[in-house]
Amino acid sequence: MAAAQPLATRLGRNLLAWTARPVKATTDPRSLSPHRRLRFRCNLCGAHDAALLSALSREIASCAKCGSTVRFRAIAHIVVRELLRSDLALSDAPMRRDLRGLGLTDAHPYATPLAEHFDYQNTFYHTEPKLDIMDVPRERFGQYDFIIASDVFEHVAPPVSRAFANARRLLKPGGIFVFTVPFSLDPMTVEHFPELHEWRLEQSNGRFTLYNRTRDGRDQVFDQLVFHGGDGSTLEMRLFSRAGLEREFADAGFSRIRIADEPYLPFGIYWPEPWSVPIVAYT
Repeated sequence: MAAAQPLATRLGRNLLAWTARPVKATTDPRSLSPHRRLRFRCNLCGAHDAALLSALSREIASCAKCGSTVRFRAIAHIVVRELLRSDLALSDAPMRRDLRGLGLTDAHPYATPLAEHFDYQNTFYHTEPKLDIMDVPRERFGQYDFIIASDVFEHVAPPVSRAFANARRLLKPGGIFVFTVPFSLDPMTVEHFPELHEWRLEQSNGRFTLYNRTRDGRDQVFDQLVFHGGDGSTLEMRLFSRAGLEREFADAGFSRIRIADEPYLPFGIYWPEPWSVPIVAYT
């Protein structure tokens, strides 16, 4: 259990929330100073909070109650807006057990309320309930109204095109794929290990090395590795580009995509940069 915050810290947060001014959903963030203090309501847990506009970050927790980030709140907002055609907070959404969803290692702050309001199951690669997006059972095909993969596909071993194709197969007609990864605005996705075939990770003196044997029998060694969320667990296989993602979605059979970078300041959702923002793909 996390330690309780000091009284002075809690009082300071409460004072910030009290003195910060609310904003309208239609407010253009570009018209606001980055030092503007915003009051917002977390659409996951329902808590009221406040933050500087400049402090709203993709990966930094900004809800004192549930620890949600801008990315987490945006995912839930996209699901509710796309499925219910509403800007309701997820915590206020009606029960819709007729809408079936699937998560790929979704984070607890939004996975828990999604399971409370929809017929939604979160799955994992290494533990139950398991699902390997590279090897999906056929009985799951065409079963889901929505799928969420948030910062997962950059860790999938090549060929990543198989993961996109399987995500498309999982969805019903009219289903949506809510998707995030870190991505650049470069023309091409950069594959760190394009010939990965028979491979293993070994650790020595606190450092990891990847050993690979290619399909044609060549040995490769990589020691400049990048991990997300802890060494040895989430190896970065690639850095996507936006253009590369657009090609992957098209090749997988999605009819279109939408770059979901719209802000929604009442929920503390703000994207100051055009990269690594959410994408919605439609069947």
